[in-house]
Amino acid sequence: MTQREFDLVLYGATGFVGKLTAEYLAKAGGSARIALAGRSADKLRAVRDALGERARDWPIIEADAGLPISLQAMAARTQVVVTTVGPYTRYGLPLVAACVAAGTDYADLTGETPFIRASVDQFHRPAADAGARIVHSCGFDSVPSDLTVYALYGRARADGEGELTETNMVVRKFVGGASGGTLASILEARRTMSGDPDVRRAMLDPYTLSTDREAEPDLGRQSDAPLRRGARIAPELNSSWTGAFIMAAENSRIVRRSNALQDWAYGRTFRYAEQVSTGPSVLAPAGAAISTAALAGFSGLAGRYADKLPKGLLERVLPKPGTGPSESTLDKGHYRIETYTTTTSGARYRATIAQQGDPSYIATAVLLGESGLALALDRDKLSDLRGVLTPSAAMGDALLTRLPAAGVTFETTRLS
Repeated sequence: MTQREFDLVLYGATGFVGKLTAEYLAKAGGSARIALAGRSADKLRAVRDALGERARDWPIIEADAGLPISLQAMAARTQVVVTTVGPYTRYGLPLVAACVAAGTDYADLTGETPFIRASVDQFHRPAADAGARIVHSCGFDSVPSDLTVYALYGRARADGEGELTETNMVVRKFVGGASGGTLASILEARRTMSGDPDVRRAMLDPYTLSTDREAEPDLGRQSDAPLRRGARIAPELNSSWTGAFIMAAENSRIVRRSNALQDWAYGRTFRYAEQVSTGPSVLAPAGAAISTAALAGFSGLAGRYADKLPKGLLERVLPKPGTGPSESTLDKGHYRIETYTTTTSGARYRATIAQQGDPSYIATAVLLGESGLALALDRDKLSDLRGVLTPSAAMGDALLTRLPAAGVTFETTRLS
């Protein structure tokens, strides 16, 4: 790529997560050439002025999702665009198109599988031809899921223990809320599904984001809402119960796309599921069953009827995108995720990732910020892949190097 004016442009810097990402970049960006972008120059200046000395000279770029020419001009000035402007189904594709046309790398926070599918269909080949990396889902959705599996694959390969088979991500601790942007994305995805039967059928396919659907193995049913004793996943979870995780459907399809993008390096018998632990108490089985049934029911009903609800009804009761909790509440949040796998040789491994800070806000801002910096500054550590990618397929090694210095605890362990 020829030299650009900026290393990274943060688009959507005036939203709640956008501001948090800007704050993180001001702390961690070092000498990176960074600019802030959005619809209002005045609001962008107010964000910049609150960031301190390091961001004092960051340029301001006016760009609007409704004005493609402004997106094209922005993309042409930078190596990487990092965007927090969602719902992405509504606002995302024009920016993807602009980045592809400019040969500019791109990272977002989307958890909207229909949007990612549309991005793949329209832009994977053009992005590859242009030398651009279009990397979706670079926040809490789906970096912890995607990167722990990538790390397990790397560890098993280094040990000479074969390919991954049964692999399960378990949320062991989660303290935080669902952001307005995340809920808006979930709602937008369900509306897209309910309004188009073809999209709905595609989203039920565990391999809907595959690079080659016909090349995927037939491993039988792979549930997005499993209800299981922890012991069925790993002996280390013997006293626990697990139920459905709210972002399992979205994250699992990202992980499976990562496998396909890397020529099925994880394995042809690689199975993946996500769940949340409800603990070892006597009430844990009931809690797991209730939460799993509720999530499965919501997903099924919303996937069929979300577009039939009066416009704006759910928006009036859900947190609004661009808003969030107090600073003290954000700081109290944290998560810990464990991903277990068994290889074709019978070896067992666990990857653990943990972060302090509300997962949907603080942790996401760190993960997105580091993803953008990896794309901009660690180009020698990035994969050779181009096109519409996943976090691990694009920058797995770079993130594994970067994240511990950013306060993200990460380790892989061989289990007995």
